[in-house]
Amino acid sequence: MNEQIEAYAKRLKLSWIRENYHEVEASNNHEYLLKLFEKEVQNREERKVNLLLSQAQLPKIGNQPYQWEHIQIPQGISRTTVLDGDFITEKENLILYGGVGTGKTYLATLISLNAIHRFGSRVKFYTVASLVNKLIEANQQGSLAKIMKQIEKLDLLVLDELGYIPLHKEGAELLFQVISMCYENKSIIITTNLQFGQWNHVFGDPILTEAVIDRLIHHSHLLLFTGDSFRYKESLLHG
Repeated sequence: MNEQIEAYAKRLKLSWIRENYHEVEASNNHEYLLKLFEKEVQNREERKVNLLLSQAQLPKIGNQPYQWEHIQIPQGISRTTVLDGDFITEKENLILYGGVGTGKTYLATLISLNAIHRFGSRVKFYTVASLVNKLIEANQQGSLAKIMKQIEKLDLLVLDELGYIPLHKEGAELLFQVISMCYENKSIIITTNLQFGQWNHVFGDPILTEAVIDRLIHHSHLLLFTGDSFRYKESLLHG
């Protein structure tokens, strides 16, 4: 009988039940069934979250409370709506602008984690340099459509460190393609240390730069990070 139960559970893809049904204790059949189904659902949710976390490739961050004191949040959103990812359901963008080490990447990662855990959102984190290199390589190998399709399936795309290196023409145009594809279809978070007026240093073409900014700011919220570098302060404290 045990073998039959396990065989049926396997066919129905009830992996937790198949392995643990004999350990569940209950006072009646209804309670037993309820406990089985609860555990199976819980197990599936955990597996789904772990898969989404693995695919997102987020940076590792600590679990200390986030410091908001030096962040200017525009009207129309709040700390809660930023962290809860309400902008993602609205297909809006966040642009996190400020100096190096002021917590932009940390906040982008925190938002991503919350989106995965709360909504089961499909998220992918890239530095701008790593995405552009990937796009160029795919374009040269004829597999660009495959990457574009992967990005198209996302709910949230995080582009970290825009402005740290200037892009070559091919890379700038490919990044523009990605941003255009996401426009009004999914959310983007961009972290940058450059004001919009300096983005031409990255994209190298004023018309392309204007087109990128136009698409990004149409449905976006700009958060200003005005504090000193956390990493610098840490080094002073522990140096």
